[in-house]
Amino acid sequence: MNIIISNISKDPIYEQITKQIKDNIIKGSISEGEPLPSIRNLARELKISVITTKRAYEELEREGFIETVPGKGSYVSSQNKDLLREKKITSIEDKLVEAIEESKTIGLTKKDLKEMLDILYDNM
Repeated sequence: MNIIISNISKDPIYEQITKQIKDNIIKGSISEGEPLPSIRNLARELKISVITTKRAYEELEREGFIETVPGKGSYVSSQNKDLLREKKITSIEDKLVEAIEESKTIGLTKKDLKEMLDILYDNM
């Protein structure tokens, strides 16, 4: 598992870790039941505080993405991947609604917004 921490990101480090692990689980890069690196090993690998990696793992567990077995480690939860994907789609829809509302406040047309989305999507 490859996690990249950005110092220029506005997101806290624990959120960057959480997001990347969630994305890997949803994409299937990390399989159900697969162990995650220990909190200490991940902290050492990323050169960050153990407290930060612990917070990321706690967030992932609270959201149902991982399960932690005391003394054994953390593992990808057997949660339904369709449900995880649906949560992600709902999040995308919320962001699109926000973008639509913003575009309407400045008089951007639906055609302009679609064109902008096409350009951004093709350049990612």
